Amino acid sequence: MGLTYKDSGVDTLAGQKQVELMKNIVKKTHNENVLSSIGGFAGLFNLDLKNIENPVLVSGTDGVGTKLKVAFDMDQHKTIGRDCVAMCVNDILCQGAKPLFFLDYIATGKLVPEKMADIVEGVAEGCVLGGLALVGGETAEMPGFYKEGEYDIAGFVVGVVDRDKIIDGKSIKAGDKIIGLKSSGIHSNGYSLVRKVVFEKENMKADSFVEELGCTIGEELLKPTKIYTNTVMKLLENHKVKGICHITGGGFFENIPRMFSSDIYAEINTKNIDTPAIFNLLQKWGNIAYEEMYKTFNMGVGMVLVVDSEDEKDILNFLREIGEEPMELGQIKAGERGIKLC
Repeated sequence: MGLTYKDSGVDTLAGQKQVELMKNIVKKTHNENVLSSIGGFAGLFNLDLKNIENPVLVSGTDGVGTKLKVAFDMDQHKTIGRDCVAMCVNDILCQGAKPLFFLDYIATGKLVPEKMADIVEGVAEGCVLGGLALVGGETAEMPGFYKEGEYDIAGFVVGVVDRDKIIDGKSIKAGDKIIGLKSSGIHSNGYSLVRKVVFEKENMKADSFVEELGCTIGEELLKPTKIYTNTVMKLLENHKVKGICHITGGGFFENIPRMFSSDIYAEINTKNIDTPAIFNLLQKWGNIAYEEMYKTFNMGVGMVLVVDSEDEKDILNFLREIGEEPMELGQIKAGERGIKLC
């Protein structure tokens, strides 16, 4: 009897089982604009352009980075999918785009349908929280390329914004105010440094309990990335925002200046940041310089808004009314492009 595809390490029956396990999970994310079902060659989405005069599609793609290593150690995979959605969606929110639909790509050494279903369940949960539909995806079984038990995940999001309402930061000027929105923890950036500090320098295990955190270090590190769709969409419906920044890879120093031109800078009052305990512990354990922390991590601020000084009070009150705990981070000043911590 000749060789089969299964002999090479690829089990097509496992793939079929995975699709069956995912069908009901994915369906929960669908709305009236989804015209296709899982299992087809492509996802179909009806573009509803009511109240949008000049539509511009906004797209983004991202992954979860080495946070995956923590998921492998904990053998917990449901939050990883949510992280992937968050990293993509939070990026396109910065242009004022309303998220429409999402696709995922998962590559693994050996396809375990139940594990893949857990990951996709997290993706679906993220899509529900982000107000978008999961219209398709791909799972690739690649024996010999990934170690058994390991995988990678990436996502792709499409949103829409009226051209006249694109947030591009061009109107940001000296005197404007900066507002921070709380993060849910480390989110999904800086994990190569986190793992070096926690698992190499401190020699911890994922199930090590940390009194200051009230949980194991693995549980803390797997806290899902906050998705800001609901907050940003409600805010933009009611108030003018000049700039939005997702504090992602590169922390404050790399991301905040992406919002504005070369003749202004952001002065950030770090005393107003409610920094979660995990960041203070990482700084202490790793003997990490103060500025390096802000170059790498979100430090408790997941999104940054720039608003007119006259609108700041109303916007702060509005954010509190919808359940956020906004921080008055500082202001925009004239000078060389960048940020200054104070």
